[in-house]
Amino acid sequence: MKKISTLIGLFIVMAGFSQTKNKTADALFDKMWYLEAAKAYEYAIKGGDRSMETLQRAGDSYYFNTDMQQANEKYQLLIAEYPNEVSAEYLFRYAQTLEGIQNYELAKKWLKNFSKKAEASDARKQNFSLQENTIEKIMNLEPQFTLQNLSINSSYSDFGPMFYKGQLIYSTSIDSSYAATRRYAWNDQPFLSLQLGKISPSQSDVSHVRRFSNALYSKYHEACVAFSPDENTIYFTRNNYNGKLGRDGKGRNNLKLYSATAVTKDDKTSWENIQELPFNSDEYSVGQPSVSKDGKQLYFVSDMPGTIGSTDVFVVDILGDNKFSQPKNVGDKVNTRGREMFPFITDKTLYFASDGHLGLGGLDVFESPIKDGLFEKPVNLGAPLNSNLDDFAYIVNEETNLGFVSSNRKSGKGDDDIYSFERTPICKQQIKGFVFNEITKGKIANATVTLYAANGEKLEETTSGELGEYQFKTPVACSTSYKIEATKQGFTPLVLPVLTQGTSGETVVDLGIKSPLIVKEDGILKIKIGIIFFDLDKSNIRNDAAIELNKVVLLMNEYPEMVIKIESHTDSRARDHYNLILSDKRAKSSRDYIISQGIAAERIESAIGYGETRLINNCKNGVPCTEEQHQQNRRSEFIIIKM
Repeated sequence: MKKISTLIGLFIVMAGFSQTKNKTADALFDKMWYLEAAKAYEYAIKGGDRSMETLQRAGDSYYFNTDMQQANEKYQLLIAEYPNEVSAEYLFRYAQTLEGIQNYELAKKWLKNFSKKAEASDARKQNFSLQENTIEKIMNLEPQFTLQNLSINSSYSDFGPMFYKGQLIYSTSIDSSYAATRRYAWNDQPFLSLQLGKISPSQSDVSHVRRFSNALYSKYHEACVAFSPDENTIYFTRNNYNGKLGRDGKGRNNLKLYSATAVTKDDKTSWENIQELPFNSDEYSVGQPSVSKDGKQLYFVSDMPGTIGSTDVFVVDILGDNKFSQPKNVGDKVNTRGREMFPFITDKTLYFASDGHLGLGGLDVFESPIKDGLFEKPVNLGAPLNSNLDDFAYIVNEETNLGFVSSNRKSGKGDDDIYSFERTPICKQQIKGFVFNEITKGKIANATVTLYAANGEKLEETTSGELGEYQFKTPVACSTSYKIEATKQGFTPLVLPVLTQGTSGETVVDLGIKSPLIVKEDGILKIKIGIIFFDLDKSNIRNDAAIELNKVVLLMNEYPEMVIKIESHTDSRARDHYNLILSDKRAKSSRDYIISQGIAAERIESAIGYGETRLINNCKNGVPCTEEQHQQNRRSEFIIIKM
């Protein structure tokens, strides 16, 4: 049977549990002696006691020791007997036990039931309002971790690693200094002590060296440490013990944080000046420290007032001389109504364990990237790092992606085990860029931009913004081929093959699309429309001419900053002066029509006829030419002055 880690269990908030008629069982439960309590409640149930309180406490006795199979059976009986009375919290715990026994399909159903019954203020309500296959998506995340069980692990509890001077400090229930060791009634294991381990050259295994410090050793639990950047100050978790156990108003012994200072003499380091941190209390637990890389902040776990759920991550500023700012809850982006525990802070990320965010069962490890000093939405790190049981106490060197994590998964040596890991981060790219006019280089808004896989599968569709910018929300793989299509009315569709970058980040793809209405001739931008026909010796706009001029209107509406000038030309037939007057009338008729369609007059700089003065071929007066050659000279040009 797997048992819950001692340092996890000591943070369980016991307030609000109703007493049963079984005084002996309740006394064991209230002392958190869950192995013995479970036996007592089982005896009561077999004797016919199926009260809601007894079934709750029987299930909890197993749940708090991570015996998910037995807890599942008791919670299932509780829900069957009291379907309307059972609280949302017990629906949540039942779903957790289903995950613990890897019945994820049924767990998904009960997480939905939990979210329906939970209070609106419970952040888990949204976290567990599942869309289809959400748990499956976590299960199917691309694996990032290779794990190895360490040589130092025993059949008892080994967990809570921390780097120290190139070695590893960890907590264990086995102390090789003593043949006989006092046992803790919670889980019938020896009390935890801090040990020093030597990390192998490959950093994949650890061998035991010795007890870390006699000065920090007590008769009760010491575990979960953190160091200042210079490693001259240690912060560690210990029972509320100062010669005798301190207890709260309900007789419980809580956890506290302590600090000590390193004193080195003759190349030997001892830890002195052991002090309680000033925000400790007899009335709640404080523990599991982590120090920021600059040494200015201390993160920790507590169930102190201001806690959102069972346990939350808090932070204080380190002011020196054992002075700290008031504890601050890191907020509901990280903390939930469940348990958030074992923080590990780096320059880039907060790593922590939680059962309040969607996971695979028990505690899962999450990472919350830090952006502009704020924590981003936590991300589940997936299997195999996470399992259906408790996975926690994650530490990592982000430069090497090597680290350690604790877990009580069934494949371990006993209770909690420490695993080394190598992380190969999933390489992801975000595709973004601008849509612009290939000819004018102007940005194009409201273009439809679509992302396709190489096999043609449509992945996402978005629209370019006012400045032509676009970005796909869907992360894509690195060094992978995709296709992007950009379309907009009045433009020729563009399909562009894309190969994403080889490392995580952004692939910028600017999309230049062409409008058949805009061309560049001899370095001059022009609006290209069909021939505008006029009746012989006339300058009025015919219906077929209006159709072409409407294309100019459409384009000028598309580009509200566009300014044009109109030039009209004739062939060399008829008198020169007559042609000059006729072309000028036709140019101005075109201008007047465009203005009549709502285009501001000042956006047409000029409308001038040039007659036969600007022929584009050799069809001058007296030169015989075909009708097609003469037609080349009969033209109206719409020249773009400004976009």
